Amino acid sequence: MKIKSILVSQPSPNESSPYLEMAKKEKIKIDFRSFIHVEGVDAKELRAQKIDLSQYTGIIFTSKNAVDHYFRLAEEMRFSVPDSMRYICQSEAIANYLQKHIVYRKRKISFGEKTFADLVPLFKKFPSEKYILPASDILSADIQRILESTSIDWTRATMYRTVSSDLSDINITDYDMLVFFSPQGIRSLAANFENFEQNGTKIAVFGATTELAAKEAGLRVDVMAPSKESPSMTMAIEKYIRNLEK
Repeated sequence: MKIKSILVSQPSPNESSPYLEMAKKEKIKIDFRSFIHVEGVDAKELRAQKIDLSQYTGIIFTSKNAVDHYFRLAEEMRFSVPDSMRYICQSEAIANYLQKHIVYRKRKISFGEKTFADLVPLFKKFPSEKYILPASDILSADIQRILESTSIDWTRATMYRTVSSDLSDINITDYDMLVFFSPQGIRSLAANFENFEQNGTKIAVFGATTELAAKEAGLRVDVMAPSKESPSMTMAIEKYIRNLEK
């Protein structure tokens, strides 16, 4: 079956997206729709976790969402974040994003290269801080494992949740291929389309955990990324389409 339409479970990209280039090149229709979104917890929920923001001297930020929700809750709880606070950010982009909330040049800010494991030398450099980790309700097992392998004092604070979006306006059978990037996206498909039967619909997934979630949901995975031959999702899809046309 030829692929004529694809639904990507992410927000619409910018104009230079490889998906848009692929759409032109392969003459296919590609729509974008986020299957999940983030909702913040309130101050009452945070207090129920026995979190007192004033007790921490350092913050570990793994995403821009974490930054926004930490400062939102600090304002809601009338907590003035002290100038002495130490910030450990997973990447330079996240560190730069702090400028939305603080005067950057007057603060103690450090960041890693890209992955959470890159932060280990920083934890060793600043081991005496009492750290808070603003996080989603879903925390990567790798992050937990790395933190537990260090000697730092850290506490997880669930400040936001990843929830399924309302997709009731979508006719899912209009698409020849559905593209997923997280287990939560797979769960959103099941929550929104209880009677969904895959039949000829192709499923593309990114990452091993997404692949596992798809298979556990009884779905057939047709396209998998990343791989040595196809490090990106668009490359994997293009390769699949070309193979279909042979």
